[in-house]
Amino acid sequence: MVQKLGIIRKNMNPLKLELINQFVLQKQHLSTDSKINDIVQIAEDLCGLHATGTMEPYLTLFARTGNFEKSSLEKELYWNRTLGRIRCMRKTLFIHTKEMIPIAYAATKHIIEQYFTKFFEVYDISEADYQEYSKEIVKILEENELPTSEVKNRLNGYKKTSQLLGLMCDQGILIRGTPVKGWRDRRNNYALFLKYFPDINLEQYSESDAISILVKKYLKTYGPSTEKDISWWCGIGKRKVRAELDKIEDEIEKVNIIGLDHEYLMLKSDLKKLGKIAPLKKNLVILLPMLDPYIMGYKDRERYIDAEHYYYAFDRSGNVTTTIILEGRIIGVWDVVEKPEPIIKTFLFKDINDDVKRLLQIKANTLGKFITEKDVVVKECKNMEPLTERTAGNFMTPLKNC
Repeated sequence: MVQKLGIIRKNMNPLKLELINQFVLQKQHLSTDSKINDIVQIAEDLCGLHATGTMEPYLTLFARTGNFEKSSLEKELYWNRTLGRIRCMRKTLFIHTKEMIPIAYAATKHIIEQYFTKFFEVYDISEADYQEYSKEIVKILEENELPTSEVKNRLNGYKKTSQLLGLMCDQGILIRGTPVKGWRDRRNNYALFLKYFPDINLEQYSESDAISILVKKYLKTYGPSTEKDISWWCGIGKRKVRAELDKIEDEIEKVNIIGLDHEYLMLKSDLKKLGKIAPLKKNLVILLPMLDPYIMGYKDRERYIDAEHYYYAFDRSGNVTTTIILEGRIIGVWDVVEKPEPIIKTFLFKDINDDVKRLLQIKANTLGKFITEKDVVVKECKNMEPLTERTAGNFMTPLKNC
């Protein structure tokens, strides 16, 4: 396999990092001229929206549109059902388009299934009990989607109802439906998958075909990327990724990026577009949510952050916090506090000019009002403890002690 991939033609002219970051910003609808208001198309172009948290998919879309409203995502997820939330790459929750759901499911099914055996051991549930209770849950949800508490009541208070519902979602029996109370509620109702998507066949793709499609879509969204980036993002072993890269080798070219040590892969069709992209707007400031696709698309992150600032933006597990982006690179982090008064906090890694400060102020005010639905105060923090010196989970509130 290694030898076969090695015959991919290499572009002899190293590419400028600024150009690459500009190109990815445009592909991901983050540059001024690439924003669109079709959120289904954005989910498709990003190869999924991270959906581990409640706010993150909303803020990911807010950063990429001109007139996004929270109800727009809810409409596509729960009423039009053009989008759905499933566990797939890296065993992480993503919001995918209806067309991508069977692809992501088939490509990562073997990863999710590894968890099933451990599930029964960890939660001390026999497979027989699971089969019995899961059949009962299907009957309970035949008419309406319901929250965990109601399903639990109908199972006579069975203590492991929540775990069963999660596993049934991972198996494609159920899907996570509407939130119980509003867009930021971590609790959600559960529904039968086939009620939401009666025309989706989760067995439509073989594992190999699905991985091949996923790898190509990844390169279209995030390329140029390394093999390690692809394997990490997909959560799929390097051998399987390499096998699928071999199948599409005629569509791939190797490139080098000035200032970076790795060898990168990108689609030849993308390479042709590089010379045609519009110049990036000077002082382009973007505030991204934690786990945003632009940042989480890569295992190696030196393309958009200086090494000295890495642990202010990433925790020990590689999770990215809420970031401030200037022309494609991370220059600081932000946080939101709602009580006793709504505040957007910012922390900058180094000084920025007055024009960028004014733009950051405007962006922070706009974002704060979207989140809190109130006017906010913007506060600049002068100090921040690195995320690696804190307990797990603190990347969600990076400026808590400021």
